Amino acid sequence: MDKEWVLVLKEELNKPYMKELGKFLRAEYSKKNIYPPKNEIFKSFFKTPLSKVKAVIIGQDPYHGKNQANGLAFSVSDDVLIPPSLKNIFKELKDDLFIEIPKKGNLEKWAEEGVLLLNSTLTVREKEPKSHYNMGWEIFTDKIVEILANKEDPIVFLLWGKSAKDKINNVKNLISQKKHLILTAAHPSFYSAHNFFGCRHFSKTNEFLKIHNKKEINWQIS
Repeated sequence: MDKEWVLVLKEELNKPYMKELGKFLRAEYSKKNIYPPKNEIFKSFFKTPLSKVKAVIIGQDPYHGKNQANGLAFSVSDDVLIPPSLKNIFKELKDDLFIEIPKKGNLEKWAEEGVLLLNSTLTVREKEPKSHYNMGWEIFTDKIVEILANKEDPIVFLLWGKSAKDKINNVKNLISQKKHLILTAAHPSFYSAHNFFGCRHFSKTNEFLKIHNKKEINWQIS
């Protein structure tokens, strides 16, 4: 985890619920196939330091297929087939900004551009979506959203689907009092992508950043 995040999360990381979560995860990783790998759980906080955050995309939990999750919401490693939801994200990106659909689904370049790719829970059992819900991760990621909402620099919250929208309800009033922008759309999954397409969140994010004299995000990853 980047030192900026460590500094603001030091107290949170030492709370009893995080210690219990740690015990749970040690047991899970020793007995089951858990994703992402242990060394990538906090990858989003390594790739996107707090001071560099321009936008945050909130997902549900990591991909639960073998070797898919790499610690960044919606992202997969270079040698993994692009999942349907990410394909739809890339399709919207092409329609919005005319960026050709990438052949790989690794979103590390977005993270390095200042896009925090945050899942509501940071771990999951293989083939068991939401299997690590209600174990403490939601409390931790609520704290992350609160920290972002309190940032003085304007940032954009991209909320795709009900889980992401629910995630932010606790601090929505706080965000509305700041300079931040909230963008909402349906989840880009197969079932709801027809309501995701046309949201134009990529161009809207850059328009907002430009208005606030911040460098626009380069959404191209290849």
